[in-house]
Amino acid sequence: MQNACLSTLTACRRKWLVATLAVLVIAPFAVKAQGPVHIKIAAASNLKFVLADLTSLYKQQTGVQVDVNLGASGNLARQILQGLPVEQFISADEERVAELAKAGRTRDAGQRYATGRLALIVPKNSALPLAQGLAAVVQAMKPGDKLAIANPALAPYGLAAEEALQRSGVGALAARQKVLGDNIGQATQFVATGAAQAGITALALTTAPEIAQTLQVLPLPEHLHGPLHQRMVLLKEASPAAMAWHRFLLSPQAQAVFVRHGYALP
Repeated sequence: MQNACLSTLTACRRKWLVATLAVLVIAPFAVKAQGPVHIKIAAASNLKFVLADLTSLYKQQTGVQVDVNLGASGNLARQILQGLPVEQFISADEERVAELAKAGRTRDAGQRYATGRLALIVPKNSALPLAQGLAAVVQAMKPGDKLAIANPALAPYGLAAEEALQRSGVGALAARQKVLGDNIGQATQFVATGAAQAGITALALTTAPEIAQTLQVLPLPEHLHGPLHQRMVLLKEASPAAMAWHRFLLSPQAQAVFVRHGYALP
């Protein structure tokens, strides 16, 4: 009887060991969320298409839904200071993140995740000499034509566009010659819909098929403006799920998606 008891005890221990090993082997790959998990983030408008790809990829891998509130970085930073309920801010620059960190709204100083590029755009059927560059396009515009840029007071890409106009020799445009978008996405739509005859936008926004089909695109030389370093940061109230998403954006897999959309790695 004693041997039978020992045999039973040994069998139980063997089963426990097998079960424990199974957990250890499976656990690292058990990334699917246990029930619906949502993360709310705020992101600059130039990230519209890259984030569409990244949030879709992340949901496939983890089951986590990332809800994105797009806008101009300046507007979003102000809204966060006023209590916008988001867990992460993905800015088009580094200054807005620094403002939030100084105000004590973030977990740390954040991380630089990509560097953006500007592009000159005109409608597909435009006769403007796009290939000759920014100065040639502006000089060829008719008196009533408009150049669309993002509002430089709110959007880093708008500020960089004004810098490109200066460095290219065009100089500051008169108010009647330009139309300002509340964000870089709206400035791009002005050109896509014909409300403006040319525009300066984020190269990343021109990679989407629906935009590429309606516009001619010329990436602008990097020397025409200062580097568009982009930084993201977690807010103080960020959940573990938001932290995991934040880490994912810095992973080689996510960084490859940024590069595919026209960004340079930091």
